[in-house]
Parts: sequence; structure tokens; C-alpha cells
Amino acid sequence: MAYEISVGQAIDGAAALFDLARSHLAGRDVDDVQVELYDLAFSAAELQAARIAANALDSAADEHDEETALRAALTRMFCAETVANLHSRLRQRPSAFGLTAADLNDAGMALVELTLAPKAIAAVGELVRRRQGRAPADGLPADHALMRETFRRFADERVTPHAERIHRQDAMIPDGIIDGLRALGCFGLSVPMRYGGLKPDDDEDSLGMVVVTEELSRGSLGAAGSLITRPEIMARAVLEGGTDAQKDRWLPGVAAGNPLVAVSVTEPGTGSDVASVALRATPANRAGERGWRLSGAKTWCTFAGKAGAILVLARTDVKAAPAHRGLSLFVVEKPSSDDHAFVYDNPLGGRLTGRAIATIGYRGMHSFELFFEDYFLPHSALVGEDTGQGRGFYYTMRGFAGGRLQTAARACGLMRAAFERALAYAEDRVVFGRPVASYPLTLHKLARMASTIYVCQRFSYAVAGKMDGGGGQIEASLVKLLACKAAEWVTREAMQIHGGMGYAEESAVSRYFADARVLSIFEGAEETLALKVIGRSLLSG
Repeated sequence: MAYEISVGQAIDGAAALFDLARSHLAGRDVDDVQVELYDLAFSAAELQAARIAANALDSAADEHDEETALRAALTRMFCAETVANLHSRLRQRPSAFGLTAADLNDAGMALVELTLAPKAIAAVGELVRRRQGRAPADGLPADHALMRETFRRFADERVTPHAERIHRQDAMIPDGIIDGLRALGCFGLSVPMRYGGLKPDDDEDSLGMVVVTEELSRGSLGAAGSLITRPEIMARAVLEGGTDAQKDRWLPGVAAGNPLVAVSVTEPGTGSDVASVALRATPANRAGERGWRLSGAKTWCTFAGKAGAILVLARTDVKAAPAHRGLSLFVVEKPSSDDHAFVYDNPLGGRLTGRAIATIGYRGMHSFELFFEDYFLPHSALVGEDTGQGRGFYYTMRGFAGGRLQTAARACGLMRAAFERALAYAEDRVVFGRPVASYPLTLHKLARMASTIYVCQRFSYAVAGKMDGGGGQIEASLVKLLACKAAEWVTREAMQIHGGMGYAEESAVSRYFADARVLSIFEGAEETLALKVIGRSLLSG
């Protein structure tokens, strides 16, 4: 097929149009242009992902090789959809973006028409079928390729067999999975070697974290895919702000998965507005020992029951301005519990109660409501002790960037699982005398699913590299925004391809669909990322 405009040129043209729309909004208050920013945030994420995929395509070998041809086709499809989506958003309300009809006359639409023609997409779908859904080579370094293979095997052998039971019965993750991950050193991926972890002392390895998370999530989001996020957030917070004694005390345990850890930030009235946290931590003394008393409620604390240590964000200064400067982090240690509710009477004084929140998916780790009643903590439980007071917001945000990238990786793993199931079912299921997979509309679905997964995966790998170089904060939000929304669509299409069986609880795709819905909510809700993080940067950029 001949293209009058290259993929790179099409993305350049779309980026110029995007910048024209963004510049019209620059300097405005975020809340005055929420609808416009929401649209631009998704286009920003798609353009970034398309650019990364297109750059890799430009350096690829000739397309006579089947794998290279697939890589090129998947990239072109995603780039064409990126251009089409941008135009769709801007054409709905051009005056809001300060655009004229002449501005919207983009040569990149020629690529859209050619690439997204029904026969062109069906041809890509046939190529996907011919390869039995195998994705193009991911280009991982040898050590990360070995890591992928190790955790893919673990997910297939140790996680997937338990996934349905855990979801249907809302059961706790079995010790066999947790012990297996302990043996593989999984909980120490963010802990430096000098503290017993796997991370090099002087380097980051976000790519390793992404690869492991992706494979575990492919096995089960609730039973394995999120197990290493909490250790990462706690490890990064302690490394960033903890005293030497605290690092020596807590990090070896985090790395060993003993204790398991949870992170408690969200409160009933705050949601993703971290700066508004109200759980009080007031100075106190107990038998001459300096400390703090925690009083108040938390919610959506994933794994709080099983965890033996909870990283808790609390307000130590109610008068601080701005408000986020009055927040501090504490490590609350408690007994582990497999139950859906627990009560812990602190020997030092006070009580902590927890109750698991019933959810439609993402089961296994359980998310808890917590209530602290005059819960006493020694001063040594304050991350950073004196120097950490009022620094909790910053330590938390340091870990959250990695958590957002991990959530994108979880989305990629979940999408891959759904896609594999959908393709296998479509090949086996015969309707009106031919396999479901052979119909043009199914080919269209399979091609678009494969394209989305491939580019989101490449995007997550690229962001991992940026984060290891000390950057990537905004990019982590962009890839989460894109991949998590995509996971809802991919799992929905996988369910649809299954027809009635997709709606049956005995089918794994119904679990994937329920699990995917949480991804755009936790680790930074979609709206908060689009408006307060990405949107704010777009207005100031």
C-alpha cells in the first residue's frame, strides 16, 4: 500500500494542531476549561505513545519480514487512530480551542483514510491470526527477557490456576503465591542490594518492575498483579526521607516480603485530593516516650488486612499553608490477618479496626476501610523523624509516579490476557459455517486490540527508561491515563467476542472486564490525572 504521507509526518502535523489548541488555553485556570483539558490530556497521551512507536518504526528493517510487517502495521494503525481521535475531539468544539476550518485541514487525514480502511484493517487482522496472536519482539535486554520468561512461567503455573477461585469466592491470595514471589525476590525489586533487595545500589530498574508487573497481571490482576506496588511505594518513600536507622530497620523486611506492606493515603472525603488528607497525628507522650496519636478514618487501603506494616499519610500540622506541607508519613506495624475484618488493640495504646470493602473485581488483596482511635506511635515511626515532619506529601508523590507506571503495566498484562482468550475463542467458535475469527468485523476488533496493546507496552517501556534517568513524572501519568482507558475497551471487546459466554461468570473474560474497571480509578483517578496533573502542565507549558 502506498502512503502519500509518512507516519512521522502525520504525527508531526497532529502535534502542531494539538499545540495550536493547547496554546489557545494556555494561562487559563484548570477548572475553567475542564472539558477541553480532559480531551487534550488523552490526545497528549496518544501523541506521545504514537511518537515513541513511530520512532521505533523508522529504524526498523524492511517490511518483507513478517514480524517487521506486523510491527509497522500495528504502529500505523495506532498513529492513524491518534490523528483521527484528535480531529474528532477538536471538531466537536473548534471555537473552544480557538480553531478555524483552515486549521483543521490536516494532511495527516490521508493516512487515516488509507490505514483505517476496512480492507486494510482486515489484512492486519489476518496477519495477527496467522501469527496466532504473537506480538512483535519487544526488544528487551537479555536480563529483562529472562525476567519476563521467569515471571510468565510463574504466572501460568502458580497464579492462573487460582485466579478464578480467588475472584469468585473473594478469597485472600494463597500463601503459595506470596511465598513463591518471596523466593523470586519479587518484593525487593525497588530495594537496593545493600538492604537485601534486587535493585542495583546506584541505578534504577523501572523496566524490570514493568516487565514483572505485566506478566503477573496477565496471570491475575487481583491475585498477583498489584503485589509489588505497595512495597515499591514504601521503599521509595523510606529511601527518599527515612533516617539511616529506619532504612536499616524497614527495607530488608520490605525486600523479603516479611512483613507484607500496604499504603494508606485515601480518605472518605478526599479521594485523589491527597493534599486534603485530614487523619490527625497529634504529638503525644507515653511513659516519657515521645510519639504521636493517630485518630481518624482511611479508606481504599489495599492489602491492609494481610499487611504487617502500613505506610500512613497523616496531618501533623493543621495550620500549614499550603495544606500539603502539613502532612507526614508514618509506618504502622500490626499483626497480619487473612480475614475480611480485623481489630487490633495496640499494646502502646489505641485501636485500629479494618473492614474489607466489597468490590465487583480486583479481588484477592482486598481494599479496607480503616479507623484509628488514639493509636499511639513512637516518634521513630515517623518517616524521617524530625526532618520528615511536613514532608509526607513529597515522599508519597515520589512513590506514586512509579505506582502509576506500574498500573499502566498492569493494564498491558490484563489486555494481553483478554486478547489471547478472545483470539483463541474466536478461532474455535464456528457460527454460520465459519470461525468467528474469520469475519471482517472480528478481524477489525483483533487488529485494533493488538495495535493498542503493542503501543501501550512500548510506551510503558519508554517511560521506565525516562524514570530511571530521573525524569518521566508526567509521562508516567500519560501512560497510565492511556493504558487504563484502553484496558476497559480491550477487555470489553474480548468479552463481546465471546458472545453469551463472555457474560458468564465461568468465563475468565468476565473477570478481566470487572478487573479492568478499577485501573482508571486507583493510583490517581483518570479525571485527576487528566486535569490536575497533565492538564496543569499543558496550560503552563
